[in-house]
Amino acid sequence: MTSTLQPALTAEVEKRPGRWLALCVLVLAVLLVAVDATVLGLATPYISEDLKPSGTQLLWIGDVYSFVIAGLLVSMGSLGDRIGRKKLLLMGATAFGAISVLNAYATTPEMMILARALLG
Repeated sequence: MTSTLQPALTAEVEKRPGRWLALCVLVLAVLLVAVDATVLGLATPYISEDLKPSGTQLLWIGDVYSFVIAGLLVSMGSLGDRIGRKKLLLMGATAFGAISVLNAYATTPEMMILARALLG
């Protein structure tokens, strides 16, 4: 004898209008990081010309941001669980904007490296 199993009824997905808005906000946060990397790639010749960094400093300018993000990813996730993800996202976006201004007005390679590290 064989028996067939009845498929479980799927629960209807809640339709909330804010779901797409939340997705758009998160996509914009990721887009911010992607645009930052693109702008740095395009600005590298001008940074080299103006700040006159050594080869090692130029590599640090490009890489320190990724190192800091990778190092803080888990701890910031935990902090987001504690204080709230929305609050942390808003604080991070505000800090990113303020530190980007510092980054734009960097006068030495060391200042640029420090500002890029703070962006992470």
